[in-house]
Amino acid sequence: MTNRSTAQSWTLDIALAQGGFDALHPEAKGTMEQLGHDHTDFDKVFALVKSGAMLPKAWATIAAQAEERATHHERNGFRRTASDLYERAAVMWGRAQYSILDAADPRKAAFRERTGHCVTRLAALRDDRVRRVVLDFEGGHIYGLLHLPAGAVQGAPAVILGPGMDMIKEDYIHAAERYYTSRGMVALSIEGPGQGETRTGGLTVDLTNYERAIGRYLDYLTELPEVDPQRIGMFGISMSGYWGSRAAATDRRLAALAAFEAVTGDFHTIFDRAQPSFKNNYMYMAGYTDEEAFDRELTTHLPLGDLVEHITCPVLYGIGEFDELTRLEQAIASFDRIRAPKELRVYENEFHPLGGVAAEAFRFAAEWLERALHGEFAESGRDIRHYVHRDGRTTDGTARPIWWLDAADGR
Repeated sequence: MTNRSTAQSWTLDIALAQGGFDALHPEAKGTMEQLGHDHTDFDKVFALVKSGAMLPKAWATIAAQAEERATHHERNGFRRTASDLYERAAVMWGRAQYSILDAADPRKAAFRERTGHCVTRLAALRDDRVRRVVLDFEGGHIYGLLHLPAGAVQGAPAVILGPGMDMIKEDYIHAAERYYTSRGMVALSIEGPGQGETRTGGLTVDLTNYERAIGRYLDYLTELPEVDPQRIGMFGISMSGYWGSRAAATDRRLAALAAFEAVTGDFHTIFDRAQPSFKNNYMYMAGYTDEEAFDRELTTHLPLGDLVEHITCPVLYGIGEFDELTRLEQAIASFDRIRAPKELRVYENEFHPLGGVAAEAFRFAAEWLERALHGEFAESGRDIRHYVHRDGRTTDGTARPIWWLDAADGR
């Protein structure tokens, strides 16, 4: 636990009690829906929450209700209804286990087991098109879910779906089917070092092993007959936008990257100015209990800096104007350093979750990746920038907010 989280936990409890999840992550419900959460489930959970300590119980309670209904429908032969409810239950069991930052806590293991059970059932009901993946990696294992299109497929484009630091591989089941496999693409939702089952198994994240884990997933995908090894891209949100940027700079097998809410600035903003939960979670992921050692050994070394100059594949970045984890001026400065074909969209008045534009962003990223993996957007010198207004307009040619008054030069 960080000093801030210990001293300021009461402020988070007040925010939850008075404003629910929206007080912590404005408009995030839109994003959570893209990650498979039904809005009615979400409302039921936060109707039960008045403090952070209540989160595991609330998630588990509503998850159990969804799983019970799924079992009922499966027993009566309503396969798709059952599988949809298993999906809803899986992501809620996942949130329940995430809410406990102790890998040895038996409740965490129990919630993790329920998550896995629900995924097993929905996979069976969806003709084995969702498959568990376990890969050897640096003395341990990393875990993913392979999502396949319906019917026989060979040599298809593929996309790695990278979770944010507080996500797990199951969070992408809904998006994988809606945006990728429905279009004939293969998707692989992953957990890197420090996340989900990978962390429970003992693998923590360090400065560089996450991009090596992405490389291991690339090894796996390139060996599948369903996948064209020359057409593998990555979609990452939040910290996976950061990790995806590192991977794109170090592994030429990534043919395209779409990164939304990526942490591309200094890491003092996310760890010292944003909600303490972000730093708490990352310390857990990295296996640190000493905050000073964490700051000295990780925080100061994490920024991307000039590494982005080594990216060669087409990239798409999207970020909210008031992202709490990366200041917009730093995000634009990092984007300026990229020499590869690139595109940037800044969304007016959006915060880190991009909740107000989540459905648009998820669809646009998938369509952009599909086109990029078919050879578009690769022209040298490509530099596309948009400022997306809340009222539906876009200012093209620049991503700088108009109120900055220096946007005329387009940079």
